[in-house]
Amino acid sequence: MKPARTVTHIEVPYTWSNVINGEWVAELLQARLDEWCPKLFGYHMLKLGGLSAELTSSHCNIQHQINVDKFSSKRSVVADAIALPFIEKSFDACLLMHQLDYATDPHRLLREIDRVMVDDGYLVLSGNNPLSLLGLRGLLPWNRRQAPWTGRMYLPFRINDWLRLLNYEVVYQETFAIVPATRHLACAAWLEHVLSEPLSAVGSLYFIVARKRTCPLKLIKPTWKLRRQLAPVRINCCTQAEKTVPKIPPQS
Repeated sequence: MKPARTVTHIEVPYTWSNVINGEWVAELLQARLDEWCPKLFGYHMLKLGGLSAELTSSHCNIQHQINVDKFSSKRSVVADAIALPFIEKSFDACLLMHQLDYATDPHRLLREIDRVMVDDGYLVLSGNNPLSLLGLRGLLPWNRRQAPWTGRMYLPFRINDWLRLLNYEVVYQETFAIVPATRHLACAAWLEHVLSEPLSAVGSLYFIVARKRTCPLKLIKPTWKLRRQLAPVRINCCTQAEKTVPKIPPQS
């Protein structure tokens, strides 16, 4: 397994139109995001990256939403994803759509997101599955210079390991888009329904919802008590010398 960190420059797409079949991917992610947005509560939401900013989250109960990116036209704050200009525990939810695939250091990106997330906050992320038809297309030499194959794809179980190391609980996970198809949508939907159960692990896209769990440090006192130390018991006894001492009669 290759290390996640790399020194190679990766061009990050800031709009779905820069990704092959990006509009189709955004439509699938939007359907799942519409289902989860009403379940998110809090005061502030962070949408990291231009791809996250283009997805609609108007159904969310969190009204204050901040879009962070460098080049997206929908950005509200210009900043680097690994150096966010926010204090610790600022956001109740974070949207991370297809950003780990284009990160040179995904571990650092997740740690930075964890820094600005409140306890019990929600992290919603997605990405491309390398063990799929979409991932196999990246082996073709004429596709390597186009997104999404310019980035690095990670298996969903590897993303889960990274989240568990940061004390995140995966509350929902789905792998879908087994047959990437932008034409004949009716046939593609029927085929997706048929193959969803036996071939769910080889879906082209994954959608994960994780929640930050923080266990407070609490001193656990022992329920048992120490036994009393044993002490020698005094016994009244007389020595041999005391028996041989003659008794003096009282004087009259």
